[in-house]
Amino acid sequence: MITTIAWRNIWRNKTRSIVIMTSVALGLWAGAFIAALYWGMGQERMRIAIENEIAHLQVHAPDFTLEFTNIPAIANVNELTAQITAMQGVKAVSARTIAMGMLATATGSAGIQINGIEPNAEAATSQLKSKLKEGTYFETKKTNTVLVGAKLAKKLKLKLNSKVVLTFQDKEDNLVSAAFRVEGIYQSYNTALDERNVYVPITTLNNLLGLQHEAHEVAVLLQSDDLTPSVKAALAAQNPALKVQDWKEISPETGLILSTMGQASMVFVVIILLALAFGIINTMLMAVLERTREIGVLMALGMNKLKLFAMILTETFMLVMVGCPFGLLLAWAVIQLLARKGIDLTAIAGQTMQDFGFSNVIYPGLPASQYLQIVILVVITAVVSAFFPAIRALRLRPVEAIRG
Repeated sequence: MITTIAWRNIWRNKTRSIVIMTSVALGLWAGAFIAALYWGMGQERMRIAIENEIAHLQVHAPDFTLEFTNIPAIANVNELTAQITAMQGVKAVSARTIAMGMLATATGSAGIQINGIEPNAEAATSQLKSKLKEGTYFETKKTNTVLVGAKLAKKLKLKLNSKVVLTFQDKEDNLVSAAFRVEGIYQSYNTALDERNVYVPITTLNNLLGLQHEAHEVAVLLQSDDLTPSVKAALAAQNPALKVQDWKEISPETGLILSTMGQASMVFVVIILLALAFGIINTMLMAVLERTREIGVLMALGMNKLKLFAMILTETFMLVMVGCPFGLLLAWAVIQLLARKGIDLTAIAGQTMQDFGFSNVIYPGLPASQYLQIVILVVITAVVSAFFPAIRALRLRPVEAIRG
């Protein structure tokens, strides 16, 4: 009976009911869209970190650190890369030699990280070749060529074929200086990394460092993110003398960004839900005040307070459940549309996004579990918001209510 009365009460004032339903639909859409926007930003940052910077896994010597000039190296690295390549789920493997040093030109100098790479392997692991803005990707026969980031090139006024001098320490702690020519200028999604990373052929850097069949780092790109724990465990078991780390261990700040994005999206969702709550309280309170005499009659005829309370909550619940499907459909349609096209923030943010390692184009997205979570939050907010109008109705005295 309560359900029937509540349903009829909803449609006694169609305009007011439609306003609440619309508010619920728009609130759900706004909450889902904000969550999708932040989720998309977080996922994009994770993809950039994995596919363009650090890969899923990295293998180092046990005492590896970039804080020393003489970085511990992995011996017999060719055997290791062959072993990893043969493992199931591995997409690409790249051995890297690293040296911390200085890059000097006629216009200035800068502290940099020199990365010795095997061009084809690195192109498959970090898509370095696709980031090339000017020049060529180690296509000349010369061995003393270098790729520099666009931000570093702008800072030091470097152009293609510019001469630079790289200075660093070899494995014996001797100071080494070598002249290189700029073969290419690259630009990634992370301008901070572009400013301090240059790339040279691994054979060239190894010769200068005095390394033989060695490398400081092996990056491993997998076919799927889900394979990270299993491949990491297998690789660590096969190579107990080496240190195997996943992307979360290598770049804890990326994991922190993902959690921060989730928290920030929830803050906005809560703000939207609070606005929705005040709207429902106001509208349902008006409905109770307009039906004061009717409520008095129902109480006089024997409707107890519990049933009256349940009736008002049921009305609110029904309004929410009618509005939710429309909000879900609208949110899903908008998110799916923007997930294909993306939202280009270049005109608004300029290079700011790339300064923090984000792409200027955001592709919103939302897992099904988060849709459900937002729906539950909207329903809870609406039902809790109905408590105040319901309590207001319970305080009415039948005789005074009937008299109006």
